[in-house]
Amino acid sequence: MSVVGFDIGNEKCVIAAVKQRGVDVLLNDESKRETPALVCFGEKQRFLGSAAAASAMMHPKTTVSQVKRLIGRKFQDPDVQNELRMLPFETSEGQDGGILIHLKYLGETHRFTPVQIMAMLFAHLKYMTETNLGLPVLDCVIGIPSYFTDLQRRAYLDAAKIAGLKPLRLMHDCTATALGYGIYKTDFSNAGPMNVAFVDIGHCDTQVSIVSFEAGQMRILSHAFDNSLGGRDFDEILFGYFAACFKEQYNIDVYSNVRASIRLRAACEKLKKVLSANAEAPLNIECLMDEKDVKGFIKREEFEKLASGMLERINIPCTKAITDAGLTVGKIHAVELVGSGSRIPAITRQLASFFRREPSRTINASECVARGCALQCAMLSPIFRVRDYEVQDCIPFSIGFSLDKTPILQGSNYVLFPRGQPIPSAIVLQLQRSSLFHLEPFYANPNELPSGVPSEISCFTIGPFQASNSERARVKVKVQLNLHGIVTVESAMLIEEHVDDSELSTKEVQHVTNGSEDGTYMQSKPSNASADGKTNDQTMRRLEIPVSENINGTMTGVELMEAQDKELKLAQQDRTMEQTKEKKNALESYVYEMRNKLFNTYRGFASDEEREGISKSLQETEEWLYDDGEDETEGAYTSKLEALKKLVDPVENRFKDEEARTQASTDLFKCIADIRMSTKSLPNEDRESILNECNKAEQWLTEKTKQQDSLPKNIDPLLWSSEIKKMTEDLNMKCMHIMSRKASHRNLDNKGRDQRG
Repeated sequence: MSVVGFDIGNEKCVIAAVKQRGVDVLLNDESKRETPALVCFGEKQRFLGSAAAASAMMHPKTTVSQVKRLIGRKFQDPDVQNELRMLPFETSEGQDGGILIHLKYLGETHRFTPVQIMAMLFAHLKYMTETNLGLPVLDCVIGIPSYFTDLQRRAYLDAAKIAGLKPLRLMHDCTATALGYGIYKTDFSNAGPMNVAFVDIGHCDTQVSIVSFEAGQMRILSHAFDNSLGGRDFDEILFGYFAACFKEQYNIDVYSNVRASIRLRAACEKLKKVLSANAEAPLNIECLMDEKDVKGFIKREEFEKLASGMLERINIPCTKAITDAGLTVGKIHAVELVGSGSRIPAITRQLASFFRREPSRTINASECVARGCALQCAMLSPIFRVRDYEVQDCIPFSIGFSLDKTPILQGSNYVLFPRGQPIPSAIVLQLQRSSLFHLEPFYANPNELPSGVPSEISCFTIGPFQASNSERARVKVKVQLNLHGIVTVESAMLIEEHVDDSELSTKEVQHVTNGSEDGTYMQSKPSNASADGKTNDQTMRRLEIPVSENINGTMTGVELMEAQDKELKLAQQDRTMEQTKEKKNALESYVYEMRNKLFNTYRGFASDEEREGISKSLQETEEWLYDDGEDETEGAYTSKLEALKKLVDPVENRFKDEEARTQASTDLFKCIADIRMSTKSLPNEDRESILNECNKAEQWLTEKTKQQDSLPKNIDPLLWSSEIKKMTEDLNMKCMHIMSRKASHRNLDNKGRDQRG
């Protein structure tokens, strides 16, 4: 087994795998280190990754991109509606309020959820990894944005499960980057922790994390984000600028044409990269729309002026991250800038002005998340031994709990897991309850969330159960914020006391010590102590209570199984189509190859009648391939190829056998010569027998060769190479038999003389 890290970006995916010599980024089929995060549906098969990028222009309305922005979101969310307006495929609202993507496939309209599309990407990356490493892949760590909600994190886990993966952890992007940065760094000072700001400007978002490093450990102090500020937003500024220019100059509306919009956005992305290294850049697109070639031009200064509002927004998450970490800009020792959207010079200047120091680029901007995830996977997996390094992450949202719709008060507020709570953590809620009840986690501060995200997280049903003594019954519920950053109810226990004792408060919260992973927790007082500290003898009954969860928007067990079956069927259809293409290509290649050989290499080995018949069949097959055979089954191509081979094989066999016959004749003559040389030490009778066999073989070959040479090459040989090889084998066997028989007689004579002596 191998351990891998996946970075599923909004635009590109990167795979990193841990090997004995370190962490390697795996190459795709095109020998590239980044794979497009695209899924394209053709008429009869899917195209994934690089193949999807190649097919996107032919199937713009069935190519799904930026699925990361849709997964775990609600259709009616205003931000989602803004996203969908930029995407060419059709969507609708699902029964659970989620998103359904409509795609034409196999002559029908199919509906897929973003989770299913993400699962297709995961399955493709899994296949690429297994092909590259030659090993099965199961354990993995997947990078996610820190602003992902509980529902989005669960959606990622569902997608991974459909694809046959087992995520050991969902890891925040900046945490993975910081791990790859800190684990190799050896120059940390003993004077105190080193505070580093990681600014990740991706394709669609900006994330900032403040990380404290010490020897052998790292601790995330804060996460901040702007989930709608990324490289594509700068592309969109250029897109809007040139769309307006072209409408004025060429009287074309790019927004009204899906294919033209895709081409212009791709051109604007390339132009942005050119402007990163040049003061000005041209834009030229042939036949953009209405058969019109378009030209444009922009200076970097003009672009930065258009994007000034975007550039100022970068300061907001930076300010929040430093404030939440309880630091000032002066206490930040280094700034690391990563992400696909971080190469714009104006962004570097903006960050340098804010942090009062030049941002560093000491780690690979595009691969750092995948590499960090792979390292974390190796640390969590028993397969690899990695030097001790503590990674302490935190949650960027405050989480509270309500008991049967009533918020549970903890201190002066309703927050049980405050923002910045370490991951993983756990608490024990001690409640006086005698029958079924509900616990509902919720986000306590809506201002911390991305816009449009509801505060409700999930609902846990504790029960059914029935206490025998309602006044003496209390329930201990262990709630966990797990390694993925997901809220779960780990267990529930009914405890009934059967003696008089001081009653516990209705709602008492007991915290686990510092979020320890081993599940040990510290109670405010022993459960069998009275109010004055004296211990009473008492009988206690403990009963484990069933816990069930209800999360609107996630997949049930049955739905997961159905999705897995559907993914297997889709993958099988893809394999069938690929095999069909291979058979078609093989037939097409055979037609061209044989046509060339028939009038060159095989010319003397085919009669005029054969040559005419084969040529006619090759021509008919070629016409069929580009007409009725353009879209046929694998069996049809196979049968056509077999029919051609029946005609061509006799000619091909004559050609091949001529060379083989010459070699076989040489081998037989050499065999005869070797055997004759080996008979010099044999008795006369044996030598004569063997030489006689050699003479017979030599005479046979000479006569047959003479007869064969008198025949034309375009008829089947009188003497096949296989016959000569058989003669060689027979001669060897006969001679060996004679020699072994005589040796046996000599051994018997020697044994008799020994006995008489």
